Amino acid sequence: MAESSTSYLVAVILGIVEGLTEFLPISSTGHLILAGGLLGYHSEKAKVFEIVIQTGAMMAVVWEYRRRFLGVAMGAFNDRASQRFLMNLIIAFIPAAVMGLLFSSFIKSYLFFAVPVALAFIVGGIIILWVERRQNAPAPRVLEVDDMTWQDALKVGLAQTVALIPGTSRSGATIIGGMLFGLSRKVATEFSFFLAVPTLVAAGGYSLIKNRALLSADNIGFFTVGSVTAFISAFICIRWLIRYVATHDFTIFAWYRIVFGVVILASVYTGAIQWPS
Repeated sequence: MAESSTSYLVAVILGIVEGLTEFLPISSTGHLILAGGLLGYHSEKAKVFEIVIQTGAMMAVVWEYRRRFLGVAMGAFNDRASQRFLMNLIIAFIPAAVMGLLFSSFIKSYLFFAVPVALAFIVGGIIILWVERRQNAPAPRVLEVDDMTWQDALKVGLAQTVALIPGTSRSGATIIGGMLFGLSRKVATEFSFFLAVPTLVAAGGYSLIKNRALLSADNIGFFTVGSVTAFISAFICIRWLIRYVATHDFTIFAWYRIVFGVVILASVYTGAIQWPS
């Protein structure tokens, strides 16, 4: 059955939500779960749609850093720096891939709901505040992405596994984790961008194969609208965030997470909004 004009509006809204939240430390998955609940779009096909638009957002990173990725691809067999960069991405990607395969069904069954997401928002916000307000924090040890060791990449990869909990934020876990492990704010943010590519490609491919029975030709327009919208909004967000981290910390996102989480909890316990259960 073809999608209606109302459905296309839903695709646009969710695409914008995904693009604006994927690379900020505020959890795109958490926002999509909540937005889908408000819009009444939380079927099994909705989960596939979320993966598709995440891929659209990821393509914004590929486009923004296209020269970097092209240079790495051309030097993959003969350039030590390119080989080290690729190896670091692979090492950082593996922990979340393994944990996702082991626990994704459990997580989707028990944590993809308003209360767990809201609690993850609040806890994540408190952690960001703690990291940003640490007294006598050591100076960053790694000032360029190319200076990262495989141990640095592994630590960031382990931090990314925490983001399997919806509401935690993949970018938040990798950026804040990277900063705790000695990466500068700029390096942690850039590596989070780069790590999104293999992570979202793998998650998207796995989800599409697993749920291929839910796909049909009628979905193409709907998925395309969502992906294009996510790409555009993510590209704008990436450009803004690169400039932002040069002169600001992440405290504002921490308070946003905490306030947003409290509002969601209040809406659940007062019954102001009927979230999917």
